[in-house]
Amino acid sequence: MSQLIDYTCYLADNALILGHRNSEWCGHGPVLEQDIAITNISLDLIGQARNFYQYAASLKGGDTTEDTLAYHRDAAGFRNVLLAEQPRGDWAYTIMRQYLFSSWQHLLYTSLQHSSDTQLAAIAAKALKEVTYHQRWSAEWVVRLGDGTQLSHEKIDTALQSIWPLAAELFVPAAFELTPPAIDPKTLQQQWQAQVAEVFREAELTMPAAVDGNGDGKNGAHTAYLEALLQEMQYLPRTFPNATW
Repeated sequence: MSQLIDYTCYLADNALILGHRNSEWCGHGPVLEQDIAITNISLDLIGQARNFYQYAASLKGGDTTEDTLAYHRDAAGFRNVLLAEQPRGDWAYTIMRQYLFSSWQHLLYTSLQHSSDTQLAAIAAKALKEVTYHQRWSAEWVVRLGDGTQLSHEKIDTALQSIWPLAAELFVPAAFELTPPAIDPKTLQQQWQAQVAEVFREAELTMPAAVDGNGDGKNGAHTAYLEALLQEMQYLPRTFPNATW
């Protein structure tokens, strides 16, 4: 049971933290339409996180709720990959991160929707519709920037070189990913690389060499970026723990 709780929280933490990062673009997008798009993606991710947290809370039992899992754990208790917690960076960085993450998430949810765990399967099936859009939208932007001006190409390539080593963690299995109903991420890696390579070719980007990843984030070893993010995100419920809307 503990492995299932950890896995469910892992899925939730990834969605919550990246959703929070994307929300930082609200009011700062390059044009109004894309400002709305990235904000909606952040809302989709936070909605996914809520569904996973609710399930994890029901598994833990007692007084645990989705709010205690999101707002009353320290950084060491979070299981999100380091990729999700990095600062938002410029538009190219956000686009590349979202594309690599959504491509992985799409493959993961496609497999997870057939899980023997009916609750995980239902959440994944519902979220898959959203993630399909996230992947398509971010892929179109990768191509737009890569096959655009010299400056836009340089920016998206710089983002790729910075993010690529972090993306490797997506495919380093933690202990909680090796116990059913979890999906072993290594089973997704080859297809993910093929899909990413196809978009990179269209964007005239060179596929970086493979790198060895580590499972630091999955095992609770995070950067100072997550500490700062949680201080902001958790301030109100930690300062006023009994507050209600």
